[in-house]
Amino acid sequence: MVSIMKMLGICFCIYLVFIRSRSAVGANSDGLVEGIVVVNGTLAIAQIDEDFVCATLDWWPPEKCDYGLCSWANSSLLNLDLTNKIFINAIKEFSPLKLRLGGTLQDKLIYHTLGDTQPCGQFVKNNEMFGFSQGCLSMSRWDELNAFFNKTGAKVIFGLNALNGKTIGIDGSAIGAWNSTNAESFISYTVNKGYIIHGWELGNELSGKGIGASISSDQYAKDIISLQGLLEKTYKNFRVQPLLLGPGGFFDSNWFTDFINKSNNSLQVVTHHIYNLGPGVDDHLIDKILNPSYLSGGSQPFIALENILKNARTSTIAWVSEAGGAWNSGHPLVTNAFVFSFWYLDQLGMASVHNTKTYCRQTLIGGNYGLLNTTTFTPNPDYYSALLWHRLMGRNVLSTNMSTLTNIRAYSHCSKASTILILNAYLTQRGITILLINLDGNTTAKLSFKIDNSTIKGTNNKRKRIIHNTGRINFDPIWQRLKMKDGTREEYHLAAKDGDLHSQTVLLNGEALMVNSFREIPRLTPRVVNGSEPVTIAPFSIAFCHFPNIHVNACR
Repeated sequence: MVSIMKMLGICFCIYLVFIRSRSAVGANSDGLVEGIVVVNGTLAIAQIDEDFVCATLDWWPPEKCDYGLCSWANSSLLNLDLTNKIFINAIKEFSPLKLRLGGTLQDKLIYHTLGDTQPCGQFVKNNEMFGFSQGCLSMSRWDELNAFFNKTGAKVIFGLNALNGKTIGIDGSAIGAWNSTNAESFISYTVNKGYIIHGWELGNELSGKGIGASISSDQYAKDIISLQGLLEKTYKNFRVQPLLLGPGGFFDSNWFTDFINKSNNSLQVVTHHIYNLGPGVDDHLIDKILNPSYLSGGSQPFIALENILKNARTSTIAWVSEAGGAWNSGHPLVTNAFVFSFWYLDQLGMASVHNTKTYCRQTLIGGNYGLLNTTTFTPNPDYYSALLWHRLMGRNVLSTNMSTLTNIRAYSHCSKASTILILNAYLTQRGITILLINLDGNTTAKLSFKIDNSTIKGTNNKRKRIIHNTGRINFDPIWQRLKMKDGTREEYHLAAKDGDLHSQTVLLNGEALMVNSFREIPRLTPRVVNGSEPVTIAPFSIAFCHFPNIHVNACR
């Protein structure tokens, strides 16, 4: 009798589990969930830069190794092949791409300007701070780099050495005022040569406790004010002034608050770094990347810095000037593979929601977290994720709610203008774009859309003879006719080749994205569908959904 009762109890428990699973929101027994993405188009909740996507180039030499892996090869600004066609084309596709030049060794870099008599030595591995000796940038190499930036249309942010003139204490504290002599000579050379620098950033990871060395918030603010005076003097006859950025370090609420308050509005951009996944050697990186709670925790620095700037009543804006996710050069086949796009695109979405204006990925090339392969220069999956974001996600950020399905991440923006050619006239379309990320490897999501305060308009009445530079458009006549139908939607579905999250090949709508024999970046062609139908997001996949004919007040 007892055993019968136990069996009945077990059966009842199984029944309860079954009923609960069936009554879960949108769930069924076929590995399919349904939900609604709600977008409020009344007002924008935040705004980003038009060229929000940014990437870094670093100074690390080939001898930089982590956990027995030497992943930098010839990717340093001092030895990078500037003639590689894939490299050139990869940057040109963004038109423009912001490039932040800097990293740990920028604070041991001197500039070999005209009149310097000392030899211009390279970084040599040793036991000094940061593990390398002092290095040097020759002006001939600087000339080559600027010719490259001009050719590719890149917008350059240069990280200056903030430790010049300082004494480093036993505890790593950097004492004394910044010696600007070498920087002033370098900036003057740059200006005299007519090189355009979008911004100058002072220091790298010296805020708070610092990495290897640290500067107090009070002294850092004084150094920023000193640099601002130098820039005002050097650029006094220029209509457009470069941005002044800093401190380019890990966020520390008290330190950043004091630094911003004491900078006396000399600072145009406050910058911080993101490595919230921990060390690259961690074997649990993928577990963190696929955990929605862990991803959501990454919003805290964005929220805190946004509040600090609001309370300071300053015009200073926030950037992420370096984000590699996992420190010490990342993790091979994780931070340079498809799985990392879940973390990367989610970071772009969260940063945008909290008014971060620009987000710089560590790196464009170099280490195990480059957008491009360090030796072949071919794009890794995140390159295409970044390019799609750049082409589709416009400045205005919209409130988006996907609360019922925790494994689906959703972000929406007003779309960037896209242009197609119809009957010898250029047709400009905008609309909205929704980014969807499915972190579940076993469940397909079927999602409908509820877009508040929106109207659907035909496209024929929007012809303009204006070309907007948003990347190449596929001019296939059939595709054009489909696109002209009111209420259609463009979908860009990204997935890993063979379903392998470690794959470095990404599929766009089922087709592998590969550089062609001319070393050109492939076209990113959408699938055109009925806009009123739900979108289906496969397990472990990502989709950008562009509604070109939906108009909302926030996007006017």
